[in-house]
Amino acid sequence: MNPKLLATALLLLVAAPLAAQTPPPAPAPADAGDPPWRKVEGQPIETRPPEKADDKPLFPQQTRAPYHATAPFKITVLTDKLTAPWNVAFLPDGNILVTERLPGTIRMLDKAGNLSAPFSGLAGVTTTQGISMLDVALDPHFAGNHRIFFAFAEYDGRTNSNTYVGRGILDENAHMVSDAQVIFRSVPGWPSKRLGGKTGGRIVFDPEGNLILPIGDRSDSPPWEVAQRMDVDLGKIIRITPDGKPAPGNPFLNTPGALPEIWALGTRSQEGFTIEPGTGKIWETEHGPRGGDELNIIERGKNYGWPIITHGIDYPGDAIGAGITSKDGLEQPVYYWDPVIAPSGLAFYTGKLFPQWQHSLFAGGLRGNLLDRLEIKDGKVVAEEPLLTELHTRIRDVRIGPDGAVYVLTDSGGASIKAGTPPTSKLLKLTPQ
Repeated sequence: MNPKLLATALLLLVAAPLAAQTPPPAPAPADAGDPPWRKVEGQPIETRPPEKADDKPLFPQQTRAPYHATAPFKITVLTDKLTAPWNVAFLPDGNILVTERLPGTIRMLDKAGNLSAPFSGLAGVTTTQGISMLDVALDPHFAGNHRIFFAFAEYDGRTNSNTYVGRGILDENAHMVSDAQVIFRSVPGWPSKRLGGKTGGRIVFDPEGNLILPIGDRSDSPPWEVAQRMDVDLGKIIRITPDGKPAPGNPFLNTPGALPEIWALGTRSQEGFTIEPGTGKIWETEHGPRGGDELNIIERGKNYGWPIITHGIDYPGDAIGAGITSKDGLEQPVYYWDPVIAPSGLAFYTGKLFPQWQHSLFAGGLRGNLLDRLEIKDGKVVAEEPLLTELHTRIRDVRIGPDGAVYVLTDSGGASIKAGTPPTSKLLKLTPQ
């Protein structure tokens, strides 16, 4: 029997009793409005006590870096007609692609500010009710081949499948994607009826043109240990060719029982994924449970520890596993947030419009309702600045445009995907004041 099919069958067999025996997780404590971010030079922005009361950082400024203010900026609303958007991609002609999670669309905002209807041509990639669209990324040779890659999950009305990768040819004028096809289906296909989130799905390219992307672990409460299993893609970073095959040089190509597409393991719910200019290092943010949101540098073959080690606790308030935050052989996050900000999109500033933002890494915050500017020096976070807090809204994605401006997607959340709810999410542009 095909090893992938066997792994899928075995995992689906254990997922059903797990869902039946595990009570729904208790909600995390609700904040009274937005988090009370402190903006005092040299002091941490976080004022709340950590969820994991016995936790301590393992090196200076691994958490709660000091606040540092930078110059003001102005905000321009490019569109306010989006429904649950996920990411932004810039086309060479100045137009902008935007994905919407549900109903699973790719749309285009042109230079005049007109938002297109959803692009056609994607229906053939699924046999279910639809897709939950995640990332869209231009082929490194897009100027010549007009090819795009996109990550998505199938949707059957109850939950999402695991994360898949498709590709197609973009026709801007016709507002369509032709020759759309699935090139990679992660294992397992449908983890459980209750596990609809934690999909991963951000796409970056290595210098050889291979795709690197995270696959979420789809964990519930208490968390399962699939992120440590090598026969499933859940909780992993994978690396595949443009045809969807395991990329040459992957660390577990010849490891018995391991899926050959795995690049790194031990991650949870990865929302931000980007490459640092000049170094080629892959940076990732992921949601912790209660506490323990992480910023990691992802390296070939490394194990990032989830759920063996974590700087958070389980949703009902219990320790996760042995309640430890470190163990030999498992990687520490470069930075962590406790309480959580629910980090989302991630981007290094690479433009020239904001000299004060050089060496800055921007992370959106869904629960923190902020755009978090992290100042990076020698691979460490040395300062932090909460931006856009006055908007009181979830930040889903952040990208640096070819013009040096910072582009930010707001996300009105689950309410915006219910039938009859008007679109309220926005694409914002930040430029110098």
